[in-house]
Amino acid sequence: MTTKILLVTYSWSGTTAKMATALQKVTGATRVDLTVAADTFSTDMYATASIAKQQLATGQLPRLTNPVPDLTATKLILVGGPVWSGQVATPVRAFLTQLAGYQGTVAPFYTDAGTPGDYEADFNQLLPGVKVAPGLGMTTGQVAHAEAALKTWWSEMQ
Repeated sequence: MTTKILLVTYSWSGTTAKMATALQKVTGATRVDLTVAADTFSTDMYATASIAKQQLATGQLPRLTNPVPDLTATKLILVGGPVWSGQVATPVRAFLTQLAGYQGTVAPFYTDAGTPGDYEADFNQLLPGVKVAPGLGMTTGQVAHAEAALKTWWSEMQ
């Protein structure tokens, strides 16, 4: 049986989506783009940050509008998202809550405006009992020239 690789991503501004597109070319993974209702976040970065902080404070993560695929045959999930205030973006958090009991490996990739904060520690904490591989973060400026770094990260994971 072939090892199935799933690439799951959420992108608020489009930067993480660009990284995910490049990563999909490197890995050949099946891709799922996480979506939330159109009125969940603002188009303004600061307003979105406030909304996300409120979601975290209340524990009311946004509802994903697309279903998570069957993960039975999936051995590796590459999970991408933006860094929000040094943490995992709330739509990605909503997805990670659905991975309780997952038996494969999960690896984060993420984009930030220059400060990743404690993103990987936060990511790991959200997946107790799940094997998490070291992640790969990039700034917005690095994404345009990401291919070499993505290939290196991918080769280290295999």
